[in-house]
Amino acid sequence: MPASKPADHESSWLTALVTMVAVQMATAFLSRIPPTLAPALAAERGWSDAVVGYLASMNTLGSILFLALGAPFLRRLGSVRALQAGLLLGVFGVTLLLPPFSATAAMASLLIGLGYGPSSPAGNDVLHRTAPPQRRAMIFSIKQAGVPMGGIIAGLVLPPIAAAFGWRISLLVPGLFVLAIILAVQPMRAGLDAGRKRDEALTLRALFSPANIVSSLSAVMASASLIRLAAAGACLAVGQGIWFAYLMTFAVSVLSYDLKAAGVAFAIMQATSVIGRIFLGWLADRYGSPRRLLGLIGLASGLTSLVMAFVGPSWAFPAFCALTAVAGISVSSWNGVHLSEIARACPSHLVREASAGATLIIFLGYVVAPAMFALLLTLTGRFDIGFLVCACSGALCFAIMQAPKHQSG
Repeated sequence: MPASKPADHESSWLTALVTMVAVQMATAFLSRIPPTLAPALAAERGWSDAVVGYLASMNTLGSILFLALGAPFLRRLGSVRALQAGLLLGVFGVTLLLPPFSATAAMASLLIGLGYGPSSPAGNDVLHRTAPPQRRAMIFSIKQAGVPMGGIIAGLVLPPIAAAFGWRISLLVPGLFVLAIILAVQPMRAGLDAGRKRDEALTLRALFSPANIVSSLSAVMASASLIRLAAAGACLAVGQGIWFAYLMTFAVSVLSYDLKAAGVAFAIMQATSVIGRIFLGWLADRYGSPRRLLGLIGLASGLTSLVMAFVGPSWAFPAFCALTAVAGISVSSWNGVHLSEIARACPSHLVREASAGATLIIFLGYVVAPAMFALLLTLTGRFDIGFLVCACSGALCFAIMQAPKHQSG
């Protein structure tokens, strides 16, 4: 992408952005299937409300496995092919929801999460190589807007189909949608994956070697700046992970909404998250203070979760939808600003490894938080305690981002 050809450069980063948005939307759609259909599965199979938290944790555990071990796949296949392979793995995981066993449902969530794993390091790699630096936060945020777009599709499409034809038939939709995305991005593969290492070993010995396992975390731990960013991201992930995992179940179990109404509330949160991510990306580029912005987002996330802790059956549906709309911005719009700041804070040749390491730490929040929420729910039968934990986590993010800034290595 020569600098002497600005039109070609503009076309290349736009092509890369469209490709990454499409893939991000498809991976997010797959990851939203278990929480979106959880009420229907729970009613049929006699599961408790806590099960959705364990499924969400299994999903994130799958992503962590890829982030810890998948660097050789990214180097050998290239970023686009790794994303396509992840989508295929996710589609296979969806089919494991069909057998009436908790173990296969857990494996389904694990495989969907494993397929989601390449999205951050591969997407960061492609956009860091192509995006103009002055627009980086906005471009990363537009790519991350693909996540709530996938959630909107899941929230609006799956519950009505499940209500009309059964949840099993509804699983055909994500399969066809994801296969269409895989085929649509194939023409971009040759250009974006031109630098892949065809001789990279993909043996078990290479994957499980100590050097490979610690490579992504080592890239993060080498910089105090990246450590703080990763820790702040993990705090933000606590709130986001719990809201995404439990919003549908909370609406059905506590507020007595039907699945379709709960899906509308979920879709509203996803829709405002699309707007929020793009707006916050613009704001970070416009005013040049992404770290201060991340701290303020943490504070807003904590306050929103604090309000959620006091929501009860007396709340009118429009008021609840208004709260989910606010949560779409305050709880789930931070990702693009965060990822662009991680890419900016590390050397260019370590973007993929540092992104994987930071995302791995962040995903620990996605694993621990829903599981902890599930445990609290099992012990107390109360949702409000878990949302108070979300509030504390947002406040901690704010505190971390107030610490003096360190330069990256």
